[in-house]
Amino acid sequence: MDRRDFIKTVGAVTALGTAPADAAPMASPSSVAPRPGTVTAAIPQHPDMKYRALGRTGEAVSLVGIGGYHLAKPGGMTNDEAVRVVHASVDAGINFCDNCWDYNGGESEVRLGRALSQQGYRKRVLLMTKIDGRTAEAAMGQIETSLARLRTDHLDLLQFHEIIRPDDPVRVFAQGGALEAVLKARKQGKLRYIGFTGHKSPVIHASMFGTADQHGFHFDSVQMPLNIMDAHYDSFEQTIVPMAVARGTGIIGMKAFGDPFILQSRVMPPIQMLQYPMSLPISSQVTGIDSMDILHQALEAVRTYMPPTPEFRGALLARSAQIAMTGKTERYKTTEHFDGTSHNPRWLTEA
Repeated sequence: MDRRDFIKTVGAVTALGTAPADAAPMASPSSVAPRPGTVTAAIPQHPDMKYRALGRTGEAVSLVGIGGYHLAKPGGMTNDEAVRVVHASVDAGINFCDNCWDYNGGESEVRLGRALSQQGYRKRVLLMTKIDGRTAEAAMGQIETSLARLRTDHLDLLQFHEIIRPDDPVRVFAQGGALEAVLKARKQGKLRYIGFTGHKSPVIHASMFGTADQHGFHFDSVQMPLNIMDAHYDSFEQTIVPMAVARGTGIIGMKAFGDPFILQSRVMPPIQMLQYPMSLPISSQVTGIDSMDILHQALEAVRTYMPPTPEFRGALLARSAQIAMTGKTERYKTTEHFDGTSHNPRWLTEA
């Protein structure tokens, strides 16, 4: 049973929580002072979408973001369908676009670039992509490739992808490492903000923050798995979220459905699964949108979201605790199933 069939079998969904206030401050780009030297994008906001500040960048991003992988997922949408989904998402107020240099051999970036190049859509989004390169040469080559595929002269946010090995932080910050190229690209106007992402271990995320601190460097964003299972097992929520908040680093959540192992656990309806990370101090929760039905689900999750009461939150966590503690629904932590750079180590050194 695929994700869309499962959603149809669940039936009516229940909105998460009853409290009247949001979990993190709503913000418009003018309500949070940007760091010196940054350019605040004049991105229009939709009255039916919720927005939150992206750390201390001065940007406001939609509470859900378009997941780039699913735009070209094998067996999924056609090229034209992907363009229609992107346009419909942006028209509904989603202004945060996720992608990666390696997704589906680059086709995910190609499709997003095609969609955003039409009818002024590029100016309506905060565009993010990721690179795998750990050397300066590899990183710069991947940045240039991504810019060409995405049909843009700059990225709003560039993230180091799959920080999943203990030595990844050292390699990124080393002399001749990827950060050198990224800083050069930022100086050239090819990107604006810098972050990192990973799904393996909060210990490695903490090391990335620690290494940045040692070099006097501030990450604008960090992306990590945040979902109803993570709270119980090797938890990013418990360890990395507070570190990011303390640094003013924007938090991007992912893997609410575990692609799709959390979804298949059936511990709660899909909309509650998507709403759970919204109750954390995230900026945006990236979710794979591979059909109009899935887009409508994401929009409904935002529309009906209200922060949970402590009692309701406790009940949700109790419902997921037993299965979560085994780690079997978070295979990105416990196996190499999701480790693209482990299966393709050349991506770390080749453009």
